[in-house]
Amino acid sequence: MHSRQVSDSKQARQKPKAFKDWFDRTAAQRLASQVADVQPGFDQKRFVRLAARNLKGLEFAGRVRQFSDALRATLPDSIPAALHVLTRSLPPEQPDAESVTDGWLQWPVGQFIADHGLNHFDASMSAMVELTKRFSSEFAVRPFVEQRPRETFARLQSLTDHPNQHVRRWCSEGTRPRLPWGKKLRALVSDPSPIWPIVEALKDDDELYVRRSVANNLNDIAKDHPMAVVRRCKAWSRHSTTGRDWIVKHALRSLVKAGDPDALAVVGFAPPKKLSAELWVRPKQIAVGSAVQLTAQLTSTLGRAQDLLVDYAVHYVRQGGKTAAKVFKWTRVRLPARGQLTVEKRHAMRLTTIRALYPGVHRLELQVNGVRMATATFKLI
Repeated sequence: MHSRQVSDSKQARQKPKAFKDWFDRTAAQRLASQVADVQPGFDQKRFVRLAARNLKGLEFAGRVRQFSDALRATLPDSIPAALHVLTRSLPPEQPDAESVTDGWLQWPVGQFIADHGLNHFDASMSAMVELTKRFSSEFAVRPFVEQRPRETFARLQSLTDHPNQHVRRWCSEGTRPRLPWGKKLRALVSDPSPIWPIVEALKDDDELYVRRSVANNLNDIAKDHPMAVVRRCKAWSRHSTTGRDWIVKHALRSLVKAGDPDALAVVGFAPPKKLSAELWVRPKQIAVGSAVQLTAQLTSTLGRAQDLLVDYAVHYVRQGGKTAAKVFKWTRVRLPARGQLTVEKRHAMRLTTIRALYPGVHRLELQVNGVRMATATFKLI
């Protein structure tokens, strides 16, 4: 193996670069070059100096905002003129949802719009339409949803039939009340009614990419208004299509995991009848990083077959000895009349970026069609 190959192999095994660290001096230089290509006389050196100062002390959001502030200091004083420069500087459009690009470099452009565009509605909305074709404007639009809701929802509604799928998705994604990484839209958490016309317009979109956003928006709403989402999904199911069925199941996923009987009924699962269940876990003690094997046995004495949605909850030990449950998907089965079925599942207890693990006795619960039916325990050391 050549020395270059050895070096590349070692580099591949190194710890992945933290996402915030992509916004470094090199990124500032790249963004400066991008703007300079369409704006003669753009002060690239000043932009890089402002954008890259003291980056080590800043987290992701702070770095993006500092890049935005550097754009404000070096672009034309007129916000519409600055937006025009930024829009012309954008890279080519993403042809489809699966395209892999370095669109993340445009994040400060969206931040610039959010920070400075509120008093320039038309210019900002036009810039966000172009940005979302290359990256995403779902974060940039949120101050507009908060502070200029009537105009913003009217404009987004008019864009739900836009020929570009990224723009149609933006209409839904930007209005999610609880968008991950985004500021919670408290007015929509309290009253999601402005969102309904948008999801109605997009529910039969040809692109799964768009329908997935609709489902995620409804899943957000369901955390605060479960019955409103159940009623809408039930109405959509009356005129069932493959696309709508997918949205309904995905939109109700959190309610289904929580055992909500109304949500379960919409996706075709009734409370189990004449069903008994047992749950075993092996081994009874494992170390962090290992896994347990779950085995469930379902026995029916009902004289007809039943469709069963089998999930399980892990009650994770938290600091101070408290526990917090998380429901995981297992399987969907059709249990014959007076039948018996055994299902197995491996559950790993690995550290992740979103879940710390603590030693102690962890309890598991078997959940069938929303009903907790059997328990087992194991010890994590």
